[in-house]
Amino acid sequence: MILTDIEGTTSSISFVKDVLFPYARRALPGFVAAHGNDPEVRHWLDVVATEHGAMCDDAMIVETLQGWIDADRKHTALKALQGMIWSSGYRDADFTAHIYPDAAPALRRWHEAGETLAVYSSGSVPAQKLFFGHSDAGDLTGLFSNWFDTEVGGKRDADSYARIADALDAAPAEVLFLSDVVEELDAARDAGMRTILVDRLDDYPTPRDATAANGHPRVTTFDQIDAIR
Repeated sequence: MILTDIEGTTSSISFVKDVLFPYARRALPGFVAAHGNDPEVRHWLDVVATEHGAMCDDAMIVETLQGWIDADRKHTALKALQGMIWSSGYRDADFTAHIYPDAAPALRRWHEAGETLAVYSSGSVPAQKLFFGHSDAGDLTGLFSNWFDTEVGGKRDADSYARIADALDAAPAEVLFLSDVVEELDAARDAGMRTILVDRLDDYPTPRDATAANGHPRVTTFDQIDAIR
């Protein structure tokens, strides 16, 4: 079984930072004005309000969310609302999701070989499905059988990976986790998973040496994964 991160692993960090985040930031005021009373949207807005002393002004909530975007905060409410906003962007073909050229063929090859594939990202599950459903390489959602976000727990928490293994009905050692973040790989390894550091030169111009990789096998493309897993 293969569990993969998205940003910095299958896809560039710059796409999320330079395309998706600014799009959501610009769209937030109009989105909340138009959909603030929709039950699902209201739920997440209320979560933000409650965390900040039960603020009742949607304009203040929007400003808080925009500040979280600027700070790249990994908050479940923000990720859920961003996912809803990005849905419109994908649907209107304002952009497609970047996929590294080596990632899509490898994912397809593993799927065709009968490998179980799953995603674990800080982005919400709906956002993950939108991402892979509108990628540069086409609709890749059918390759994945399971999707996990921070509702299962933080990505640097070993318990999160234990929960994912349980959800996959697998022993942790049966799962290979791919990520560009060493601390996430550390947590997965602590839970008993196998790990590989994906060290994309476009995202990390200074290659990480053995010390920086903290004992995790390192690749620069998905083409190298089969040889070491």
